[in-house]
This record gives sequence, structure tokens and C-alpha cells, in this order.
Amino acid sequence: MSNNHYIGYYFKVSPLQPAVDILIAELAEVGFESFVEQDDGLEAYIQKSDWHPAILQDIQILNTGTFNIHYTSQDIPQTNWNETWEKNFKPIVVDNTCAVRAPFHEPFNTKYDIVIEPKMSFGTGHHETTHMMIQHILNNDFKNKSVLDMGCGTAVLAILAELSGAKPIDAIDIDNWCYQNSLENIERNNCKHVAVLEGDASLLKNKHYDIILANINRNILLRDLKTYATCLNKGGILILSGFYTDDIPAIQAECDLNMLKFEEKLERNNWVSLKFLN
Repeated sequence: MSNNHYIGYYFKVSPLQPAVDILIAELAEVGFESFVEQDDGLEAYIQKSDWHPAILQDIQILNTGTFNIHYTSQDIPQTNWNETWEKNFKPIVVDNTCAVRAPFHEPFNTKYDIVIEPKMSFGTGHHETTHMMIQHILNNDFKNKSVLDMGCGTAVLAILAELSGAKPIDAIDIDNWCYQNSLENIERNNCKHVAVLEGDASLLKNKHYDIILANINRNILLRDLKTYATCLNKGGILILSGFYTDDIPAIQAECDLNMLKFEEKLERNNWVSLKFLN
């Protein structure tokens, strides 16, 4: 594991919603890697190597005047990160079927009990997009299906896919921290059929899947949808999230261009997850 240092920003936000969701989306665009929602705002973390003094200059929500947002920041050594998570990370249960918890939580008596050490990776199930992706997996047949978890973060979706009977599974993320964290979480949950890869959609050449899961931001989805469509087997399922209700027309148009048929929409607090068929 690298010894990178992080800078933490602590935002006090009023009113909280939809400001916190917008803030997360805009901060993610400029390189912030992880977020902890608080009762009065948001904690956001970025690697010091990716930080620069004007990092917040393009965060539009800070300049609109619509919301009351104040912030402070400080350097955070990586060694303090686990303490931060243990203080803030609460277990969740999706549809009374799938629990996502940390190693220091007691096991849940649910059909699926996933243990995640999230560290700096995105994808604990707390965010609306991950929550909806978990719902889609629970609502679809994954038995013996080949699966891609693109932008895997913690690999929570790949892990649930295997627990749901899928194999083989590829979990891909461009961020080294996510790659390392996914390897740890795959081992922690005794997964045998998940291959973790570090990189982007260029790794998908000549690969084919029955189901593709992609919980990434809007711009990357629009850029890579053609690749996903090429990799999707006939009759396959594409499940997308990581964008807002207002982004649906652009996502829908790109899917139409690639002959993907809209099937289902889930929505939570203005975040959306869409299911398409090939």
C-alpha cells in the first residue's frame, strides 16, 4: 500500500440537500476520491499529489450563492484514515437481503453479508448510486453469468455478483488505491471467481460479458458506452449509475446509438440507475 498523504476538506452545508450530492459530484470531477457525509455537511479527501491551491475554483456550487457552504482543510497522513472510517462507517442493509459492513461490525443475519474495508475507495453502499446498483443485482439473475464491474471502487458489486452465482467476473478500476483495496476485499469475502485489473476501458478489448455494471460519472460513461456495448453478449444486461436525473437524456441517446434498449430506472434523491438490454 502506498504512503500517499491526503488533504481533507470539511464542508458545513445548509440546507444539506441537494447541495451535498451536487458537491460530491463536482468534487469527484476534480480528483477527490472519498467522501463521508455528516449531519451538518461533508468530509472530502484528495491525494496531496493531485491537489493544487486552486482545486476548488471550478466547483460551481460554491459560487452560486444558493446554498450556505463554509469549509476548512488540513493535511491528513494515510495512517489516520482507518480511524476516520471506524468513527464514521455505519453498516447498511439493502432490501433486507444484503448487508454491507466493516470488519469491526457484528455479522448480519441476511442472505448476503459483505465485509468491506473501504479505506479511500468509493463504494460502501451508502451512496445512492451504489445502493441502487446493489438493488439491481438483487433483482436480476446472475447465476453462471459472466460479469464486468467497471470502476469497481471497493469491488462490493463484484463481490455481490459472485455471491449471487456469477462467474467469471472482472473488476476494473483506474485508481491504484481502488485496485489494491479491491484485492483485499475480494480476499476478505473469500471470492474465487473475481479477477481485479488496474486500468480503464482499453482493457476490454476482445472481452465479452453477459452483464456489465458501470457506476461511474456521466462523462466517462458517455465516452465508454460504445465499448461496453461492443463487449456485451447478445441478450446481455448493462446497468449504469453515477449520474443525475437531468443526465438521463444524454445517457439514453448514447445507448440508443449503440442499439441498447432501455428496460428499467431506479431513483434515489435525484441520483439514477438505468438498466439496458442488448
